[in-house]
Amino acid sequence: MHGSEPVAWALTLGFALLVLPCAHRLAKLDHRDSARTGDLAELLMTVAMVAMVSPVGGPIPVAGWQAVLGLAACWFALVWWRGRRDAEVRACHGGHHAVTAAVMCYMVTAMPHTGHGSGPPGSLALPAVAIAAGAYFAVDAAWSAVRAVHERPVSRTACRGLMGAGMAYLLFVSL
Repeated sequence: MHGSEPVAWALTLGFALLVLPCAHRLAKLDHRDSARTGDLAELLMTVAMVAMVSPVGGPIPVAGWQAVLGLAACWFALVWWRGRRDAEVRACHGGHHAVTAAVMCYMVTAMPHTGHGSGPPGSLALPAVAIAAGAYFAVDAAWSAVRAVHERPVSRTACRGLMGAGMAYLLFVSL
């Protein structure tokens, strides 16, 4: 994947398209707060993925992304911990969002930084973490695909599955 501009553009387009359903759901006025929190998390993660894989622009400002994604991981871990007995809070998938933000922080931190644009990550440090995280996202993407067949609204579940598939792909090809 190193230097493969068509792959980088395809990933950029795919992740950018995932912004649309998140933005659409956020624009609705009838959202519960926990659902809005989940949609904001998805929006943050998809924008971060677009920035990570985009073949244009400068390098990702590592410290800035580490701060944003680290704080997001901590926030969603706290949301999950405090609301683990509340079905409405569990519905926003705070634990999953905490894992996603933490893995994205790992990706930003563990990828080599050459100073030549962002683009897809190169070989990641600590490959065991990448393998474990990639396996988590691959399983979650498959589970989301199964759930998308049976649940409504499909949009949120399908987005989670597509995001998970993209995360697993990036983690595995970056080993």
